[in-house]
Amino acid sequence: MKLRLYNTLSKKLDFFKPIDEGNVRMYVCGPTVYDRAHLGNARPAVVFDVLYRLLKTLYRKVTYVRNITDIDDKIYNSAIEKGIGISELTEKTIEMYHDDVTKLNVLPVDIEPRATNHIEDIIDFIDKLIANDSAYISEGHVYFDVSSFARYGALSKKNLDELINGTRVEISDFKRNSLDFVLWKPIDDKFNFGWKSPWGVGRPGWHIECSAMAMKYLGEHFDIHGGGIDLVFPHHENEMAQSCALSNEQSMANYWLHNGHLNIEGIKMSKSLGNFFTVNELLKKYDGEVIRMAFLMTHYSAPQNFSLDVLEQAKSVLDHWYTITRDTEPIPEDGAIPEVLDALLDDMNTPRAIAILSSVKTVDTRFVNTCRDFLGILTKGSDGWFCKVSDEKKEWINVKIAERAKAKCERDYAMADAIRNELFDNNIILEDTKDGTIWKVNT
Repeated sequence: MKLRLYNTLSKKLDFFKPIDEGNVRMYVCGPTVYDRAHLGNARPAVVFDVLYRLLKTLYRKVTYVRNITDIDDKIYNSAIEKGIGISELTEKTIEMYHDDVTKLNVLPVDIEPRATNHIEDIIDFIDKLIANDSAYISEGHVYFDVSSFARYGALSKKNLDELINGTRVEISDFKRNSLDFVLWKPIDDKFNFGWKSPWGVGRPGWHIECSAMAMKYLGEHFDIHGGGIDLVFPHHENEMAQSCALSNEQSMANYWLHNGHLNIEGIKMSKSLGNFFTVNELLKKYDGEVIRMAFLMTHYSAPQNFSLDVLEQAKSVLDHWYTITRDTEPIPEDGAIPEVLDALLDDMNTPRAIAILSSVKTVDTRFVNTCRDFLGILTKGSDGWFCKVSDEKKEWINVKIAERAKAKCERDYAMADAIRNELFDNNIILEDTKDGTIWKVNT
């Protein structure tokens, strides 16, 4: 079977045909680094990691670019709120992001450009758009002229009237048309810093950052552009418009892939609703492979209802698979299970791949190879899975033991028992000794 992918641009499953079989090129929108990675950041990281693994198996070379957005008002507001410098905040946040996604077994990408390192590229890009009448200068701002691009709306499949009437757009006295979007904006009273440009000291808009970085590393026309479904409009629509206005290509990428929305217990994740989870919070209770497996259990393009029940289900599957593969070592030469590979070639159907693996009657090295190389799970070995406890989980266990000790001192034995049961549910057994409480992993 050949690789098929659901293409947002064509609105159908398309067989994948690379522009250059010697180098498949993919760009995925990465995190905006103002705070710890949340589950909404983690899902695309895992989704496109699966695609990256698959492409690397099919083609000799894959160039995977995932950017870092380190120019954004959210970053500046967060730095002010925390009372630290912007570069200090972004460096720390990038380090935490790498740590979190590595624990989800996400492979390092080939190129990870940061917007702040590409200001000259962005300025040059904008300058060329002004020169070909696709952009205009207004009171120190530079805007993309949407009316100059006849195919605007091709990705989101909306016409201009629909977009104007049905979508919240930025209102500004400096724009000719309501859908025009900013490429460069001047400094203001709140964020009094920026970079020198032909239009004054300022900073780039969000959309132009990705276009400039994608073009620098992948060229004017590449294979795959990915991200969350919420990026289709306006971010990806605007990217495509400004990139094609400069290059005269029909599309900056042939295939546009988007993972579905993420809900928590059936409700959209939101800090205000109290159902907001960071990856780091969940890593204190669950191994990264559990979180990864939970993502894989839903098709990437579908909305996912993430819950603690889903995590427990994922953990149960992994516990079983690590048990049945206890004496099985991966041997790369043995290859992968063909039926699982066929499922992944069919628009990365990870739920079907998991179902096939769950029905396998004979567990051999191909089972381990398939899980490890394509799905990014079963990487620890059974001994490591059942006995090894992460530093984050150790910290969580010790906090729980301290809470239990306090509850016992206060004669709140119901709470003490509840904490013991919570730890037991997480495979941790407590033993009270004359020297204090000790714990061990229930294998």
